[in-house]
Amino acid sequence: MSTSAPSASSAPTAPLRVGLIGYGLAGSVFHAPLVATTDGLTLDTVVTSDPTRQAQARTEFPDVHIAATADELWERDLDLVVIASPNKTHVPLATTALEAGIPVVVDKPIAATAAEARALAALADRSGTFLSVFQNRRWDNDFLTLRRLIAEDDLGEIQRFESRFERWRPQLKGGWRESGAPEEVGGLLYDLGSHVVDQALVLFGPAVRVYAETDTRRPGAETDDDTFLAITHANGIRSHLYVSATTAQLGPRLRVLGSRAGYVKYGLDPQEGALKEGLRPDGELPWGEEPPHLWGRLGSGESPLTGGGTPVPTEPGDYPAYYAMVAAALREGGPNPVTAHEAAHCLDVLEAARRSSQEGVVVEIPATVSEVSDSA
Repeated sequence: MSTSAPSASSAPTAPLRVGLIGYGLAGSVFHAPLVATTDGLTLDTVVTSDPTRQAQARTEFPDVHIAATADELWERDLDLVVIASPNKTHVPLATTALEAGIPVVVDKPIAATAAEARALAALADRSGTFLSVFQNRRWDNDFLTLRRLIAEDDLGEIQRFESRFERWRPQLKGGWRESGAPEEVGGLLYDLGSHVVDQALVLFGPAVRVYAETDTRRPGAETDDDTFLAITHANGIRSHLYVSATTAQLGPRLRVLGSRAGYVKYGLDPQEGALKEGLRPDGELPWGEEPPHLWGRLGSGESPLTGGGTPVPTEPGDYPAYYAMVAAALREGGPNPVTAHEAAHCLDVLEAARRSSQEGVVVEIPATVSEVSDSA
């Protein structure tokens, strides 16, 4: 078993061998294709006990080794383990890998609580082992475009950030994501909420105050499926975040208001849809690009729905950038694309949101917590 990824000097051309735990939506749609198309990485092993998913993995990656349990994974000589299994397994599996000295990528949310996330971060720091969290929405096309607009000061002083990740799914799909059992860490707050909160923190820094409303609207639902969060950042910017499975009419994906102009963008990044269709970011076709009629609009005083504002070319989405950075971090000591410390502060916000909704209060996040998370 490899205790650390090989250095560029010891194995300059051999790809890093990756073991993937879980072949559901996250594993089969996101992680496996992205790993397999990243220079310097090779998908060595897929862990799934489901016979249908085993067959799917063999069809999609004929050379991959199939393991029924994670215990079999530890017997292979791997350079990276990717954990894309149900949320309740993230901490124990990551702990086992880190204690064995194997670099780890964990799908969001890394844990159920910020304390668990910080414990994993501390374990990784003590052992000198790489630990990263898969927050692919940092490489969404709209998010990358907004970062560009902010960097170029096109909006002026940002006053309010509105972000929506809404769906119309009136019928329950079942499975652990919709379970109300606390150990499953289900519900939209921790699922889609992990994305919109992470994006807000990346853009505007640590949160110091959180208010939330969480609702369970669909018949038979056990956990939240329609949630609103209001965050006050340490710099005074306010983020209003919406995640929902019960939205019959979808709102703008982003609405960002500044002292000089606003930016409004409708529609989701196309990369998830492309991956679900079996397309791959292998360089044969343009990846993550969006047609002009879907571009957002920048302006002031007019509605984009009536043609107001100026169309803003959308940056191509770039999910492949995450694993390219992981490979560079393991081989060359490059930066970690998403640290566990960052993920812990995201969980601070999610925990505060849950408490706010349950108690009907605004929850303060101590400055010492947000400062430590922001500087880690």
